[in-house]
Amino acid sequence: MARDRETLRLGLERLRHAGEPALTDGAVDRLAARLAASIAAKDRRRQNLPLLTFPEALPITARREEIVAAIQQHPGVIVSGETGSGKSTQIPKFCLAAGRGLDGMIGHTQPRRIAAVAVAQRIAEELGEPLGRAVGYKIRFSDRTAPGAYIKIMTDGILLAETQTDRRLSAYDTIIVDEAHERNLNIDFILGYLKRLVERRRDLKVVITSATIDTEKFSRAFGNAPVIDVTGRTFPVEVRYADPGTGSGDNGEVSHVELAVQAVADIAHERRGGDVLVFMPTEQDIRDACEALEGRAGRHAVILPLFARLSAADQARVFKPADQRKIIVATNVAETSLTIPGIRYVVDTGLARISRYSPRTRTTALPVAPISRSSADQRKGRCGRVEHGVCIRLYAEEDYLARPQYT
Repeated sequence: MARDRETLRLGLERLRHAGEPALTDGAVDRLAARLAASIAAKDRRRQNLPLLTFPEALPITARREEIVAAIQQHPGVIVSGETGSGKSTQIPKFCLAAGRGLDGMIGHTQPRRIAAVAVAQRIAEELGEPLGRAVGYKIRFSDRTAPGAYIKIMTDGILLAETQTDRRLSAYDTIIVDEAHERNLNIDFILGYLKRLVERRRDLKVVITSATIDTEKFSRAFGNAPVIDVTGRTFPVEVRYADPGTGSGDNGEVSHVELAVQAVADIAHERRGGDVLVFMPTEQDIRDACEALEGRAGRHAVILPLFARLSAADQARVFKPADQRKIIVATNVAETSLTIPGIRYVVDTGLARISRYSPRTRTTALPVAPISRSSADQRKGRCGRVEHGVCIRLYAEEDYLARPQYT
């Protein structure tokens, strides 16, 4: 097992330096017992592996053999693919198919708690296992991971905290960093840490996955790691832009909340089916928008907020079918990882709270700022999953084209 290798190595080193006296005080027997127990534990993990199945409908399944071979042959692999390709739920299972998860757990990071829980639930369901046994998750204030788990989903902050007590991350034989395009401070630290760790731990595998990412840069950082691109399964999406000059803000201009509420009202007048996903930058904006929508569409639709601090029960409501149209008003937690079924319309304010780090003050701020083009494309990809979709951007096309490609 990976967790025993360093202990056994250090024990052998001590024996070499101790010389003859160490051979008579039982040190060799203790090391032999530790080695035998480690071998037995690995054999039990191999025997208890869950049955792997791979949904044929997901685009990533068509690249399974290629990804499995890359994981077996290279210390680092980069997987890039569109939203909905199945990266978050299938790559941990591909790692199991590649023989990983026997020397230690497969660690899988998500940037948000809601995504970590949802991904863990989905993988456990596909493996036919109760959540918390073969597949578990760990987020702040909640750890549902059994000692014998094969896959552990966690927030990137949890993995970063574990480096303080286990610098070699010896509980894992594989680390998957999902949604790496978000490039928050935790993800950047983890990527830098893993880059150095794989040089010291030749048994460790690293898989970096993302919907939109500068793949060549990450490939070079991890020793020219192979890049595998997975094409998502989407229907055509009609993009509607606001007229140039349409603004939001103070000084008498219409706010982005009012523009979004009006866009939802216009969708209702089209008399076409399908749920609506509205992106807002802050929780207060979500509350204001939900209140306004309740007054205008509450009798004909179910209005649901979605943000990270919402209770798990309230978050789960967005995934359940409803007799009426669902209008989900969310922060960028719904931008990636989470796939909400039935979305036909996306209303994009083009804004989000984006983490900004100041080296001068050594502080991190979360100002509301325009999102990048890649984030806007991610939001567009939330619709068009099951039928033709419509993305309504509450900003001009010129504004979109002037934005940076990545955050």
